[in-house]
Amino acid sequence: MDMRQILRTARKLSASDIHLVAGLPPAFRLDGDIALADTEAMSRDDTRRLTMELLTDEQKAVLESERELCFSLFDDAMGRFRVNAYYHAGNPELAIRLCGDRIPEAGELGLPAVLADLARRTNGLVIITGPTGMGKTTTLNYMVDLINRERRCKIVTIEDPVEYVHQPKQAVVVQQEIHLDSKSFSRALRHVLRQDPDVIAVGEMRDYETVSTALNAAETGHLVLTTLHTPSAVQTVERIIGVFPAAQQQQAIIQVAASLQGIVAQRLLPMANRKGRVLATEVLVATTAARRIIRENECHRLATVIETGQQYGMQSMDACLLGLYERGDISYEVAVAHAHDPSYIPKRF
Repeated sequence: MDMRQILRTARKLSASDIHLVAGLPPAFRLDGDIALADTEAMSRDDTRRLTMELLTDEQKAVLESERELCFSLFDDAMGRFRVNAYYHAGNPELAIRLCGDRIPEAGELGLPAVLADLARRTNGLVIITGPTGMGKTTTLNYMVDLINRERRCKIVTIEDPVEYVHQPKQAVVVQQEIHLDSKSFSRALRHVLRQDPDVIAVGEMRDYETVSTALNAAETGHLVLTTLHTPSAVQTVERIIGVFPAAQQQQAIIQVAASLQGIVAQRLLPMANRKGRVLATEVLVATTAARRIIRENECHRLATVIETGQQYGMQSMDACLLGLYERGDISYEVAVAHAHDPSYIPKRF
């Protein structure tokens, strides 16, 4: 199979991802599960050839030196793809994410209504969190699109790579891609503050410098939207504070308490009818009580704030899972398997 055939097949199947691994046929992720193509297994030479066909000479040099590379690929007929090239047993392979050609509405995504309220804040930090492949980037781009449609402002996104292209509507939108427009998230974020932005969307907070700069930007009047790979709202706050050296953690606690607007943790789960996936979310809104708990560095108590904060749009992951099960969207086994407290759902019956 050549690369165009593989990409066409993935689009036809409505796959979310493609995995090209030596020793296996091309693999497609369909509704969360991996399915292998009905073809011969690829050799090491096959995956090397397919990888190198996609790369420029400069990208080949980066892959050779860094041993990994992430970039965007666009085809007029098939749309945009996010490509991750990496080495496995000394040989290059590919993981490819299929990007949508439009940004879905909140109802299509199953997003909680409070997310739009968070996007309409004019400053502070909003974090979308969850494991890889759970739709964080799509949610982030929904928020950018909402702001673009409603607000006359300047939005700067820092992405690795760009997955959705935002055409200016009410806002001026500048999308910067790592490796193409800047060398790193932290470097791009430092310089973006000189571009007079109102809203900054950072594809991922990966290190201390990025987290520190994002907090400073959120504190100084910018709305910062970003993602993290943490499973819950409570662990997200703990992770941000834990990134800082011990001597700086008290200052970090004060910054998080002052600048945080909200956290949405999300997971895509298989539907009970096996005809797709449904979004489960946990929501923390930075109320006065939540900020006080963060300042007191008692983050474990945020779970209680979430449980009792329905009037502010908050919900726990376990409560969301219970609701999805009661509506018949997910199975009992899936609900229990993804609950933070495995006894939460059985106790309700």
